[in-house]
Amino acid sequence: MAHPLHIVDAFTDHPFAGNPAGVVQLDEAAEAEWMQAVAAELNLADTAFLVPRADGDHDLRWFTPAKEVDLCGHATLASAHVLGGTRRFHTRVGELICTPDDDGRIAMDLPTHPTEPAPHDGWGPILGLDDRQICSARASADWDLIEVADAAAVEAAESRREPLLTRRGHAIVVADTTGADGDIDTVCRVFAPSAGIDEDPVTGSAHTVIGPWIAERTGRTAFRCRQASARGGLLDLEVAGDRVVLRGRAVTVISGELRA
Repeated sequence: MAHPLHIVDAFTDHPFAGNPAGVVQLDEAAEAEWMQAVAAELNLADTAFLVPRADGDHDLRWFTPAKEVDLCGHATLASAHVLGGTRRFHTRVGELICTPDDDGRIAMDLPTHPTEPAPHDGWGPILGLDDRQICSARASADWDLIEVADAAAVEAAESRREPLLTRRGHAIVVADTTGADGDIDTVCRVFAPSAGIDEDPVTGSAHTVIGPWIAERTGRTAFRCRQASARGGLLDLEVAGDRVVLRGRAVTVISGELRA
């Protein structure tokens, strides 16, 4: 049976930028082993699998080339872009609602991912930075959030696979609170080698970690964010209690059929 398959660049308004995600539209639920094989075949940071429900909503699951994940922001944005209109997704982390804005962006309502203060000693060598560039660290069961001095330090950080793999199961966010040129409030990069992703181009879920932290640090709730990967991407972040709203654009680059 053939399934519609799309590759969508998320958090960008033009092709070959932002974060590419696979979106597979299924008629019914599939085996996890098969979905994992598809994600490995596509070899994108994340592939989304959509299954329609009788009420018009969709079940949504995400797989990296190595494993299933609980939340993926850019593949959710890509899924909403493919389907069009307001969409409600049922996921491991609950219901996620995506709504189109009048300006062509898509707004995603996601749960925050709070972190707690953690020791920051030793992060300099892991990231290829001077220890003096490391300001603080926070952590949760799944994430490490490393605050660095400025956007230049974010851009200078290195994806050192072996040292980063010592943080087993963790994705590492390197971010600042000083922003960069123009209206950018925070710049970040995301490394996740344990999930098969040395560096993620633009990471919606990382901003569910950044959101509560930067809101607490600055006393503000709305931010313009840039992810400083080679492909790069922009998004707007709004913090509202235990939820964040991420806004971004997406572009379909490839549409076809999955015949497996």
